Amino acid sequence: MKSFDELLRDAEKAHGHLCAGQVLGVRMAMLGLELLGLDDPHGKDRKRLITYVEIDRCMTDAIGVVTGCRLGKRALKFRDWGKVAATFVDLESGKAVRITATERSKALAQQMHPEIGNKNQQQMLAYREMPADDLFAVQWVKVSVAPEELPGYKGERIVCAKCGEGINFQREVRQDGTILCRSCAGEQYYESG
Repeated sequence: MKSFDELLRDAEKAHGHLCAGQVLGVRMAMLGLELLGLDDPHGKDRKRLITYVEIDRCMTDAIGVVTGCRLGKRALKFRDWGKVAATFVDLESGKAVRITATERSKALAQQMHPEIGNKNQQQMLAYREMPADDLFAVQWVKVSVAPEELPGYKGERIVCAKCGEGINFQREVRQDGTILCRSCAGEQYYESG
């Protein structure tokens, strides 16, 4: 695996800027891989890992860079829980570890570097130096990944009876004996213009 500094540069490039979230995400992903014993996520371990992220912030981009997990590869899963957390799942061994950023890490960053007035700069430096036990909470968990959630899954494509759009990966909804997409079933995030 690349060094922390190399991965941080890669994350900065992919994300567009360097921030405390990038430092946090790189360290979190490196710890997750280390705990699972995966040292080559872009090579020999590429198809073994699925990562669940719980927030759509800077940290998530860094995690994708380090792990190689991407939405388009079906290896990065987003759960919108608003938590600075990620779960790393080794599909081969069945082991899974959930790592969260501790609430105390921000206060520790302030204590470690009171001479830095900019909070982001303060956290970026402190998050590089802080022991992992102060920065993160680690929890071994069990994650059941359904076949339709796995990378490479080739499932039946169903057509919505209302809008005629195709639905993949068993995401259809059955209402009164009719097959609908989630949007036509009422789960819309958009309105027709």
